[in-house]
Amino acid sequence: MSEETLLEFPCQFPIKAMGKASAPAHAPYLHPCRQNHQEFDLLVIEIVRRHVTDINENAVTTRPSKDGNYIAVTVIIEASSKQQLDAIYQDLTDHPHVLMAL
Repeated sequence: MSEETLLEFPCQFPIKAMGKASAPAHAPYLHPCRQNHQEFDLLVIEIVRRHVTDINENAVTTRPSKDGNYIAVTVIIEASSKQQLDAIYQDLTDHPHVLMAL
């Protein structure tokens, strides 16, 4: 039995993961959207790259929460199947530093 999906593959698909910010809350010389949260960015990219070989540098965006305690990383990929998306989400949610994946 095959699972139905409303998506048509291949397609552009945003993968979003959220986690705790790992850098100090006050580091005036660091830009909060990139350097403060580089470790979490790299973690999310590493996990997504297990399933997607070609990730464009411009396809990754980072956004800190209002108080800087959390970070959201979005990676836009060329999704090839529902199984690929399921595997990405499973790997993301299995990692202890990823609090949520959307």
